[in-house]
Amino acid sequence: MMDGTFSPAAIFSAFLLTVALSSPAASLEPYDLLYDSAVQAFYKGDYTNVVRYMEGALGSYKEVRRTKVRCRLRCQDQHPFDETFSDLRFADVVLRRAACMNTCIEEKIGTQSVHKVSEDVVQDFHRRIPYNYLQLAYQKLKQPDKAAAAAHTYFQANPEHVEMDQNLEQYKDLQGVEEEHFVDREARPHQRSFAAAVSLYEKGEHEGAIALFEEAVVEYYKADSECRALCQWPQRFEGHDYLRYRYSLHEVVSDHFTQVLHCEHECVRDLATRPGRLSPMENYLPLHYDYLQFAYFHVDRLEEALQCSLTYLLFHEGEESMTDNVDYYRETLAHDGKPREVRICCSRGMVGGGPLVYDDVQLVQNSAALNGTQRVLLDHVISEEECSDLRRLAHAVTMAGDGYRGRMSPHTPNEKFEGATVLKTLQYGYEGRVPMRSARLFYDISERARRVIESYFLLNATLHFSYTHLVCRTAITGQQDHRNDLSHPIHADNCLLDPEANECWKEAPAYTYRDYSALLYLNGDFEGGEFIFTEMDAKTVTASVKPLCGRMVGFSSGGENPHGVKAVTSGQRCAVALWFTLDPLFRELVNYYYQRGNDHFASRFILHSAVSDLANHASTSTRKMNCRSCSSSSPSIKSFYIF
Repeated sequence: MMDGTFSPAAIFSAFLLTVALSSPAASLEPYDLLYDSAVQAFYKGDYTNVVRYMEGALGSYKEVRRTKVRCRLRCQDQHPFDETFSDLRFADVVLRRAACMNTCIEEKIGTQSVHKVSEDVVQDFHRRIPYNYLQLAYQKLKQPDKAAAAAHTYFQANPEHVEMDQNLEQYKDLQGVEEEHFVDREARPHQRSFAAAVSLYEKGEHEGAIALFEEAVVEYYKADSECRALCQWPQRFEGHDYLRYRYSLHEVVSDHFTQVLHCEHECVRDLATRPGRLSPMENYLPLHYDYLQFAYFHVDRLEEALQCSLTYLLFHEGEESMTDNVDYYRETLAHDGKPREVRICCSRGMVGGGPLVYDDVQLVQNSAALNGTQRVLLDHVISEEECSDLRRLAHAVTMAGDGYRGRMSPHTPNEKFEGATVLKTLQYGYEGRVPMRSARLFYDISERARRVIESYFLLNATLHFSYTHLVCRTAITGQQDHRNDLSHPIHADNCLLDPEANECWKEAPAYTYRDYSALLYLNGDFEGGEFIFTEMDAKTVTASVKPLCGRMVGFSSGGENPHGVKAVTSGQRCAVALWFTLDPLFRELVNYYYQRGNDHFASRFILHSAVSDLANHASTSTRKMNCRSCSSSSPSIKSFYIF
């Protein structure tokens, strides 16, 4: 408490610390309680204890993770699944592994229930918030070298934090602070080695680059094993009530391992995603072998170059340039080689091409056909009847400027824009102004689109709604002669497109947390209005999509997919625009509550809960900014609405 009284958490923390000193079975204090003690010390100005508790929290957090990884890997080795598979044998191994892991972990860190922490605390550690407190505490304690390291570590995961960027510049000018003090204390070994290897390669230092690339490969597979081991844990089943539905043991076990497999596949994205980024580096693991084959070529080690080229082709079979390299190495060496043993599944998740979930949905063009990466064009996502129903709904609920801060023509003065959100549609439904069936349809087709995008891009992680918008744009009569503007200018969804610099900056006012986008069209009876992808120059069109009822274009939201809309010169063009995020902190709460509703659709209680939670979410965010202005920055309220 700020007034000097002790909170229950602080008392419990002190109790646990006493127990930890007297009992070997509880040798590790929970990091959430240490974190809470550090935050309380910070607001009391007790910076010595801020450092003490916060460093202790970081150490405890890492030790819990290390212990879980070691125990799970050891127990998997001790209790493997053998070839003589049967229901009883499978259940026996599962139970033995579970008992082994529980015993092992509790021997190392004490009772596991003590180390269960809230999702908010987990997110704070994931976002490296403790290092923001540390840099301020070290600054107050006149330890600028440690403050610089903490600031640098925080900034790597929060590059949009303007104040921290300014702090780092000030640290560089302080006496006693050297370049080597700016270290990332949370740097992941495989990413650190890869970045260093690329740097040496670009300088032409190929021998040194080879050593670091090989180290990066080893570290990658080590990190992959650890990530997968951490998936061997109780999984969450949102929306499932096994007692209510009376699932059998086999169904529960099946669902559990489905979640585990999803978690393991998500390791692909996790290992390829740099701090502060939401999208993974494209082609991350294969890129190691691509660099290696060139580096080995430069030092005349063609045997290894051939081996790495063949390994690369395991990920991208038949890739033309690499196939040519393989032919060159074979001809020069006068013999063939073998690829290295790799886990092919580790990189498939970035490409796309997964199942389309629904029987009627048809693949029209993939990324290659659309001349880009992480793009897809699908037909028959919804039916003609559903298109008609949604267009009637749009005419009833959309309002000029809705979703555009009241601006009737936010992108061009030659068209009128009308929109409606899920919340507004639900409100109209409850008030009887539109059929509830139509309000439900809006959500249902949005959920259908979300599932298709999640499955096709092989995300195997929950893709959350970030924003959903039913929008129509209408050509204004008398303003269409000699138009040379676009209905919507070329842009990217989660970054600011800078064609002159050939960059896309992930900073406000862009919604940097958006990962995937989709546009589901409701009609094609208008002129113009084609959706286009371009190069980063915002001029060179790489693909064009003609809207039709039931057609959907989906793509990743970053600078790899600049896009826009050609002028609508006659008629009205309607679509459902959807933006998705992999970060649950930024999910759209109305869709979230609806998704958690039962089969009878969201009752008035759910709507009120959604509205209430939206208000609470906003006020909580404001309070968090007020009390943690030193440690976080809120997303800008300005938005880009694109379709």
